[in-house]
Amino acid sequence: MRSTKIVATLGPASSDPAVLERMIRAGVDVVRLNFSHGTAADHEARAELVRETCRKVGRTVGIMADLQGPKIRVGKFKDGKVPLKPGDPFILDAACALGDAGRVGLDYKELPRDVKAGDVLLLDDGKIVLDVREVRGHEIHTVTRHGGTLSNNKGINRQGGGLTAPALTPKDIEDIRTAARLKVDYLAVSFPKSGADMYMAGELLRAGGGHALLIAKIERAEAIPALEEIMRACDGIMVARGDLAVEVGDASVPSLQKRMIRQARELNKLTITATQMMESMISSPVPTRAEVSDVANAVLDGTDAVMLSAESASGQYPVETIEAMARICIEAEKSQTVTLDRDFLDRVFQRVDQSIAMAALFTAFHLKVKAIASLTESGSTALWMSRLNCGVPIYALTSQTPTRYRATLFRGVFPLTVRYVGHDREELLAEAEAVLVKGGVVKEGDLIVLTIGEPIGKAGGTNTMKIVKVGEHRGS
Repeated sequence: MRSTKIVATLGPASSDPAVLERMIRAGVDVVRLNFSHGTAADHEARAELVRETCRKVGRTVGIMADLQGPKIRVGKFKDGKVPLKPGDPFILDAACALGDAGRVGLDYKELPRDVKAGDVLLLDDGKIVLDVREVRGHEIHTVTRHGGTLSNNKGINRQGGGLTAPALTPKDIEDIRTAARLKVDYLAVSFPKSGADMYMAGELLRAGGGHALLIAKIERAEAIPALEEIMRACDGIMVARGDLAVEVGDASVPSLQKRMIRQARELNKLTITATQMMESMISSPVPTRAEVSDVANAVLDGTDAVMLSAESASGQYPVETIEAMARICIEAEKSQTVTLDRDFLDRVFQRVDQSIAMAALFTAFHLKVKAIASLTESGSTALWMSRLNCGVPIYALTSQTPTRYRATLFRGVFPLTVRYVGHDREELLAEAEAVLVKGGVVKEGDLIVLTIGEPIGKAGGTNTMKIVKVGEHRGS
């Protein structure tokens, strides 16, 4: 079984019902709606298509809305693009309506206030590099260091970060309302610089009636020193390696990726590793060896999920890409050693439910049980268990539909539905056992570890661990 989850972005290549069905059967766990493109109606139609396909296929697939954020871009050119050669002067002009060979407009009008002589600006994900010579009012005068073809609406970053654009734009605020209305399971916030950015997004989401888990996309240089603050204000992070690499330098990203994933797991937060993971498969049916290693290394780092962007949104081989990614994840997971006893050293548990979760892991590992079954209302117990690898699959058994869909992103956790909503513990345990047997997870005579809270049905109330031999209805 594959523990690492796969997030796939929907787009023109994956909006056909037949293609989407094949993608879900191939192993997609969460679909991403990219709010940088399309209308609210487009996103609503895709969300409904995903849910219809899930019902048809019989799989639980989560939905993530990804906000555009303050993407700072150049404006448009008269001819759509201009060539820039090293040494060419070029002006970024906040007052320019339509660009030409010498200047171009800006969608972020405050950029001239944020830069000064000596700054380095990186355009189109760093492909074009401009050295700032001086700032005159609304004009930024630069000289081209590394040239290329600059086309409409390409992004701008300042080397080292420091741009003051707020994390939530008016468009993002409206998109949060749309995400709440669509009842998405995850909301990804672009370019947060602090915990306050995430708190604000959460308040707006709840005000709109949404209950999605919050994912902070780490892609600004300023986010690195504020990592712990940002993590504590959200439910997980995305290692967004594109803009991050442009701001901090590409050589810094691999070590930052490992640090962020490690720190997030220590704080019981989720992690998604993203950007160019299988980039060549936009136009090739097989990945490069470097891409195979990249995905495998993210799995070995402990990421909860690996993400596809253009590969599944606009590529020629969306299904093949998912199949390849799934194979890589499974092989990488086989090579991972379980170090649970060492992982427990120096850990302190201040909550009863968290202590029960850790006890279940320890017991499952040493008894070599078939499965861990977490009867959960909120999903917290299953999430805590998934932060450490005990080598035993974890099943989140819940009657709460939102919890089942949110658990699709938890590494090593597989959500299942229990229908029982009464208050009799033995009846609930009997149904949980029946669900596991029916799903082919366990058979009669297998040992499982169950966690449950009493009184039944109270979120955050897990306080009991039970060791069960399937079919005997006895525990200790």
